Amino acid sequence: MQILEFDTVVIGSGLAGLSAAYHSSNFGRVAIVTKSQLDVSNSYYAQGGIAAAIAADDSPEQHAHDTLVTGRGICDTDAVDVLVREGRERVRELIDLGMQFDKENGNFVLGLEGGHTKRRILHAGGDATGKELTCFKLQLIRQKKNVEAFEFVAAVKLLQQNNRIVGVQAYDFKTNKNVIFRTKAVILATGGLSRLFARSTNPHTATGDGIALAYEAGARLADLEFIQFHPSALYIPGKEAYLISEAVRGEGAWLLNHKGERFMKDIHPLAELAPRDVVAYSIFRQIQKSGEKHIFLSLKHLDKAKIRNRFKNIDKHLREFGYDLTEDRLPISPAAHYMVGGVRTNLDAETNISGLFVCGEVASTGVMGANRLASNSLLECLVFGKRASVKAAQLQMHDYDFVDPAPIVLDQPNEQLFLQYQNELAELMSKNLGIVRNRKDLENALNRFSAIVEDFDEDLNEYNLIKIRNTALICKLIAQAALVREESRGGHIREDFQKESPDFKTHIIQQKNKNIEFEPIRK
Repeated sequence: MQILEFDTVVIGSGLAGLSAAYHSSNFGRVAIVTKSQLDVSNSYYAQGGIAAAIAADDSPEQHAHDTLVTGRGICDTDAVDVLVREGRERVRELIDLGMQFDKENGNFVLGLEGGHTKRRILHAGGDATGKELTCFKLQLIRQKKNVEAFEFVAAVKLLQQNNRIVGVQAYDFKTNKNVIFRTKAVILATGGLSRLFARSTNPHTATGDGIALAYEAGARLADLEFIQFHPSALYIPGKEAYLISEAVRGEGAWLLNHKGERFMKDIHPLAELAPRDVVAYSIFRQIQKSGEKHIFLSLKHLDKAKIRNRFKNIDKHLREFGYDLTEDRLPISPAAHYMVGGVRTNLDAETNISGLFVCGEVASTGVMGANRLASNSLLECLVFGKRASVKAAQLQMHDYDFVDPAPIVLDQPNEQLFLQYQNELAELMSKNLGIVRNRKDLENALNRFSAIVEDFDEDLNEYNLIKIRNTALICKLIAQAALVREESRGGHIREDFQKESPDFKTHIIQQKNKNIEFEPIRK
């Protein structure tokens, strides 16, 4: 096995990983390990923008208020306070470094999205904020001589000694060789898991790898039952879901049912700009009522030139499908979009395992609650990516005195087997753990997930078989948490428990070889 040594190893190359790598470079040598290319991530495809209270009529307190309201009682208030205060400073740092957010007459153009009571969404390139931001961070990182990127290298195991991280075992798809990264700290920034569902807005890489890595290492997981479905994903039979940014509704787009009615006005005072969980569930109900597969998004009543300029990329993409953003009623339906829970951390992005830090979508820092406030995700990446790197720098390198793990191999014929299981699991997740759930469906899904885990629950050393087991394991963990939470709250709606319950105003914690626990909300 090839053995390499770095002060910090960052797994993942979205905005959280890039932020962590950038700040970690101030303290030593850094490796960025990513199973695809550096610019393939949820961050890269983020259209909406980044939320920050920089306007004269806004404040961190107001931003915190909106985050807490949207989080439905499950946000840790200390983490939210860190997010909104330090987030504003991280955004100002980016601007000082040269990041170009959109301006008009010398002032930043601030957008409005669901759940926000103020215009506070900075965007870049109109609807290409994620791309502009990750490319900007990549440019900064490429200037750092002590950061080395390892593309098409998949982390398969966190190596520990005495409940302390000492390295990472990875598989290099280019050389077909195993690599061991010796390190004092791993910062896990592997992104989300919405590709576990049949219909998702995420890139193909968002399969929850970091959840499986952390769980197998003994890390605590929190709130996996909360999955955010984006309300407005283009619906074309046989095609991938294409995200139409919430910022479109922020500029005044309407949601229409098949009768042409604006149904959201009767459901929530913010109408189309209600929090995502409310809008996604309302659309789901309209689809159920009509028997159709979608509803419609309409911008026909808005200024055409302004809309085309603001949403250049969405406009271009829709034209490829034969739709005019400013003229046509666009068929949309919700799609799995964001993992709200994740690997549990403290305010410094630390887990219960010494040397393991987590940031970005894979983390449960406490800021998202039961339902993420729009455009808080990129902000969380900046804030906790930096916090993780600063805390990790304080650790000392430990001796490496254990036997190398068994090597991982790649057996091509097993790829087809993995795809079969992946499709089965995705259909089951969409059918039984979608926007609306119930005990019978959850139990049926859990039984199947458990059976697959059992079938592959042995010392596997083939990459595709490991992926089958890990995918089924993550689905099983989500189903277990969803069964335990006997209420409807945020991104978790139960037909058989339709109201919020004060008994469940708590985090649900899962850990390997331990019973499910309940953890109080931090104040």
